[in-house]
Amino acid sequence: MPLPQQPALQLIYDTAPIGLAFLSPDCRYLQINQRLTEICGISVEDHLGRSVRDCVPALADAVEEIVRSIMDTGDPVIGVEVAGQRADQVDERYWITYWHPLRSPTGEIVGVNVAAEEVTERKRAEAALKASEREIRSARDAAEAALSNLQETQNFLIEAEKLAALGRLVAGVAHEINNPVGTCLTVASSLELRTAGFAAEVALGNLRRSRLNEFLKISREASSQLVANLNHAAELIQSFKQVATDRNYSDQRIFDLGDLTEQIAVSLRPGLGKQNLTLNVACQPDLTMNSYPGPFGQVLTNLFLNSVTHAFPDGNGGAIDIKVQASGNNHVEIVFSDDGCGMSLGIRRQAFDPFFTTRRDQGGTGLGLHIVYSIVTNCLGGRLNLDSEPGEGTKIQLILPRVAPPAPAVR
Repeated sequence: MPLPQQPALQLIYDTAPIGLAFLSPDCRYLQINQRLTEICGISVEDHLGRSVRDCVPALADAVEEIVRSIMDTGDPVIGVEVAGQRADQVDERYWITYWHPLRSPTGEIVGVNVAAEEVTERKRAEAALKASEREIRSARDAAEAALSNLQETQNFLIEAEKLAALGRLVAGVAHEINNPVGTCLTVASSLELRTAGFAAEVALGNLRRSRLNEFLKISREASSQLVANLNHAAELIQSFKQVATDRNYSDQRIFDLGDLTEQIAVSLRPGLGKQNLTLNVACQPDLTMNSYPGPFGQVLTNLFLNSVTHAFPDGNGGAIDIKVQASGNNHVEIVFSDDGCGMSLGIRRQAFDPFFTTRRDQGGTGLGLHIVYSIVTNCLGGRLNLDSEPGEGTKIQLILPRVAPPAPAVR
């Protein structure tokens, strides 16, 4: 039977902010308050006199074991976490429970008092906090890796002395890549501060659902910004690595320049797509080279793509020409030209500068012609000249040695 209570004590019992119950030695509910009935959704009246196994069968084994322990030892059991899910609810809920024996005047244990504090919001907040901390660590590691890759690339450029104006290159790279990386670091630092504040609220145990929802919203938005900016930085770094590395240095071999140029042209013509453009190639036969076919192919590819992209705006038709011939006994001349829109003096002066582009609003990176310059002057050991006027097309002349300089020693 339910235990008699004084009216004032009964009121306190019924309105307590934590769940309270009194169990008989055989695990029947002799007393329970409204708060604790939320564990299974059964009313106070339907609990009284019934066993734990009848009301909450999922927890019955654990409860019976705790009650047996208290009856055998007389010692309380404190801080036991209980998890459960009501039949009418989807989400699992959590409680921290405290179990104390109740003794008669003669010292006999007549039952067990149970107190249960719901910690569902705290558990969810802790899980969200851990997930947020993992995202922050991942984002900061990615940002630091991006900065490390940038530094390695810059160091490589400095050691190889690829450009006379190396200081301008480093400044351009820093400007292009540090923007998204800097944004990532700012977002990660801000999220770290908010996480610390959130953790403090969790520790105090006064976390509200509105604060949890606000923190989750902030975490999702920050994660989205981090992913977008890190992807942008990764794309820039990948392009920049292409600037810094002379691809296929080890693939120096003897080849016929005319045959190679024809083969490259075959792979380029599909890039004309539906545009009203033609690609014409004229090669002097028997031009033997001892050089790097891979980088030479990249030079022609970049020149071709640059013409297709910039020389024929608004779908205007035209022609692209590649002419290959000897230049003295020890050199060859490659003239790449188009009859497109040409370049102004200002554009011509900056055409080979890193990150200079007239199409930045359309996703241009300004690395195409700079890669050409880097490969021709460093890997292939040649020189190049640009001739262009507005409305009169563009001509780029390459003078390459038949025997390329040896690749730099690997340090």
